[in-house]
Amino acid sequence: MDTDILKRNNVRLFGQGQQMLVFGHGFGCDQYVWSDIAPAFEEKYRVVLFDYVGAGKSDKSAYTTERYGTLHGYKQDLFDLCDALNLENIVFVGHSVSSMIGMLASIERPGLIDKMIMIAPSPYYLNEPDYHGGFEKSDIDELLDMMEINYKEWAKYLAPVVMQNEDRPNLATDFEEILCSNDPVIARQFAEVTFTSDVRSELSKVSVPTLILQTRFDAIAPPEVGRYVHKNIKGSELRVMNAAGHNPHISDSEETVRMIKEYLEN
Repeated sequence: MDTDILKRNNVRLFGQGQQMLVFGHGFGCDQYVWSDIAPAFEEKYRVVLFDYVGAGKSDKSAYTTERYGTLHGYKQDLFDLCDALNLENIVFVGHSVSSMIGMLASIERPGLIDKMIMIAPSPYYLNEPDYHGGFEKSDIDELLDMMEINYKEWAKYLAPVVMQNEDRPNLATDFEEILCSNDPVIARQFAEVTFTSDVRSELSKVSVPTLILQTRFDAIAPPEVGRYVHKNIKGSELRVMNAAGHNPHISDSEETVRMIKEYLEN
């Protein structure tokens, strides 16, 4: 067991059972976002939580712009921690960009991932004539500029857009705090990597059973994107949730847990 890697990525393990369940957080987040999800699985699974380098309580001194200038740097984090724990045939639950990180890992290392759960995935966020990703390039440019000019104002603007659920304003307030806890420089690069990466061509290479959880309204990864991912991953299952927003694991944890359990148990 490589304790340096486990410390670097702030890896936590708990639960019983033989099957390993690894949760990967999305952009701007850390393992804290699984607080209402992971405990529901600890009786039947060995649960692994971690922070990508640069996020949460990871060792930020290990962050380099070269390694984390593409999704492959984050994929390597996943490889590293799985190697450190001698993991194989895991269930990987990835939120947002982590869905794509897990996808890339499953393609490169057959046998590492047994099943994938993608929550609000998107392989490409930009609109094209024959593809609706949800954003124009000018939208992304403005977003990145705002992060550089006034990070806290950016977080205040983005949080309610991501969370939706206007009747529960505390969700946006709490998520704003999560965003503000990030290093602005690292977060800005991760945002650029997230919103400009195009891994649509990789979807057809996925060979592991995959569940796609799509909320009924998501300003970051619209329903059209969920359908696109489902269409292009052979044999995948698409479930549309009653939840709204990009973070159903935070806003609607009970529904998220129920849908994941139904898929795994069936």
